[in-house]
Amino acid sequence: MKLDRGACALVIGAGVALSSGAFAQSPAKVTAADYDRAVKMLSPNTMPLVDHAAQNITWLDDKTFVWFDNDANGVRVVKTDATTGKSVAAFDVARMAKALASATGKPVDAKRIDKTLYGVGLNADGRYDFSVKGTHYLCEVSKPRCVAKPTTKGKAGDGPGNASPDGKREAFIRDWNLWVRETATGKETQLTTDGVEDFGYATNNAGWVHDDSAILVWSPDSSKIATFQQDQRKTSTMALVGTNVGAPKIETWKYPFVGDKDVTMIERVVIDVPTAKVVRLKMPADQHRSTQCDDVSCFGGWEDVQWSKDGKTLAFVSTSRDHTKSWVRTADAATGAVKDIFDESAKNWFESGINAINWRYLPESNEILWWSQRSNWGHLYLYDLGTGKLKRQVTEGDWNVAEVLRLDPASRTVWFTGVNREEGHHPYHQHLYKVNLDGGAPALLSPEDAQHAFKLSDDGKYVVDSYSTTAVPPVTVLRDANDGKVLAEIAKADITRLKAAGWVAPEPIVVKARDGKTDLYGMLFKPSNFDPNKKYPIVNYVYPGPQVGSVRTYGFAPSHGDNQALAELGFVVVAIDGMGTPYRSKAFHDAYAKNIGDNTLPDQVTGMKQLAERFPWIDLSRVGIWGHSGGGNATGTALFRYGDFFKVGIAESGNHDNRNYEDDWAEKWQGLLVAGKDGKSNYDDQANQNHAGKFKGKLLLMHGLMDDNVPPQSTLLVVDALIKANKDFDLLLLPNARHGYGEYSPYVMRKRWDYFVEHLMGAEHPDAYEVKLPK
Repeated sequence: MKLDRGACALVIGAGVALSSGAFAQSPAKVTAADYDRAVKMLSPNTMPLVDHAAQNITWLDDKTFVWFDNDANGVRVVKTDATTGKSVAAFDVARMAKALASATGKPVDAKRIDKTLYGVGLNADGRYDFSVKGTHYLCEVSKPRCVAKPTTKGKAGDGPGNASPDGKREAFIRDWNLWVRETATGKETQLTTDGVEDFGYATNNAGWVHDDSAILVWSPDSSKIATFQQDQRKTSTMALVGTNVGAPKIETWKYPFVGDKDVTMIERVVIDVPTAKVVRLKMPADQHRSTQCDDVSCFGGWEDVQWSKDGKTLAFVSTSRDHTKSWVRTADAATGAVKDIFDESAKNWFESGINAINWRYLPESNEILWWSQRSNWGHLYLYDLGTGKLKRQVTEGDWNVAEVLRLDPASRTVWFTGVNREEGHHPYHQHLYKVNLDGGAPALLSPEDAQHAFKLSDDGKYVVDSYSTTAVPPVTVLRDANDGKVLAEIAKADITRLKAAGWVAPEPIVVKARDGKTDLYGMLFKPSNFDPNKKYPIVNYVYPGPQVGSVRTYGFAPSHGDNQALAELGFVVVAIDGMGTPYRSKAFHDAYAKNIGDNTLPDQVTGMKQLAERFPWIDLSRVGIWGHSGGGNATGTALFRYGDFFKVGIAESGNHDNRNYEDDWAEKWQGLLVAGKDGKSNYDDQANQNHAGKFKGKLLLMHGLMDDNVPPQSTLLVVDALIKANKDFDLLLLPNARHGYGEYSPYVMRKRWDYFVEHLMGAEHPDAYEVKLPK
């Protein structure tokens, strides 16, 4: 998502207070001191109090990795030798900070050098390669001395370069065509010539994604490029109007909507770079779809296209507009001939992984490794490339392969993360496994019942494993990636200073879902000065999915958004991963398929009712809810459909009607729009404005007027419906703010706190409190 360019805020408000009886045990006033305590629980203040948690782990080569270490004296950069397990300071941080300040012309805080270094790498000559706000600096350690890395610049308006594997060229977009530039000399070559406006090559502008980066895949030998010519000539247009003195600045771009007859399509091509020959694949135009994400570019690349090592063939997956069917295909790079290998369909939607694209092209053995939930769980399957027939199921059981991390064709071994396989372990805790393509049970390589995060060395011999739980901070170890043996303990986090600052861990919770049988997992946040003899209003932080859930992590985090901060003001805050969110079974994920107006709310309601029965200090007569984006949508739904339960809601930047959101996301989860002769459609019920007449309680709507992810019209449709229904509500509009509120986030957060204190707790809040965070 894109962050915002903030500006001033406009507040329009009206409403009716809740009955005074509900506030019998509430404080008369929440003080500035309470707000100060809340601010201390926000990430910029809590993160620096976690000592010796290995952060930003980066492999420099097959035997060496670096990481950031923090303690009361600040941050240092540590280098670890995987062959010995020994760690030393990578360089003198104070001296390096001075060298970087000299090179960049800007001050560098030696104690917080992690705020300057966005990336750490190793140059071919042994110097460190530091990324500082998009510019790379090559730094010697012994002196130290830093110089800007030489770059070749293009013309104004060129898109950023996409580097070839050998580093000798970078591909970029200019005037709707694809070019390459030699990194050593700056020599430019135009590869395509027939790109025109809205029908350009490698363009990354469809729906909520629209930037100048080139979407393409280089062949391993750097001689060819797989990309597309993207046809948006008939695609609808989105427009946003800025707020400024004088003539407004208008932004327009192509934006396909749900139900549009004409949406963005791609024509796949292969380009031979030395000859600039363009080979168009012999197939009709393809849908602009991914097997996993909203956009063809999923996780920073184009993972649904994979080359053979020799660059002679490539494999790719085409996906239908509604995401229910995918076709695995191969293409001859020289002729453009396309061969269908096999396909797979799903009732509601097909995905190739859980927040990952897990299929792999194995031309050397004439195979495709495939991921599917056809058994109700996500598993790996091996197909024959020649016949398209299934050779064997590689993994099986009532658990999920989550993400394929590495595949070694020589040993025919796959390393992957998995969930829910180990009996008695938390079902969301990810573990590392390896399995052989030719059979046998997966081998568990990280046995601790904890949330694990892994960094494999490029040669696959070592893996850095950081594992933690909600209350126990991370331990980072170096493992043998073959058998999981711990070779060395790298770091063990210490939260003594964090606890001394008043931090308390959230409590893991388990409740039953709407069906009365399925376990749901979540987190409960209580004030650090919690008194079990008091009654606390409860606030539900919600993100309904379906692509992610409300719980940010089941591992350790010193802050989970502002959940603990809000609790410090005198609330109980709860986050529950309802049915319809990922990492469980396919049936669990499909719980509200084609009915996205559900928003997991039946599970949120029943979950909180169970918690109130379990904990007498929860006051179920005072229930609030808030969320951002999909959570803003869910909040609107909660106030409009469950008004007897939810009393106060704050809906930030909600996609309240997905007919006003880009086609890919909505048509995946709700399906293609189907309208009857009476004009009614399968999208009517999900639209919050159609339920606004039932609203009662207190509702604050927020939106950035330059939100190019969820355009502000989505909230304004709800505003229009509430006005027509003669309902009182509150509105906060942020001129020039994007989907993320950027520098104005502290203001928005404070308004959120004020709203719950005043309208849910029934107390006074400090006047115009300013949330101040360290830079």
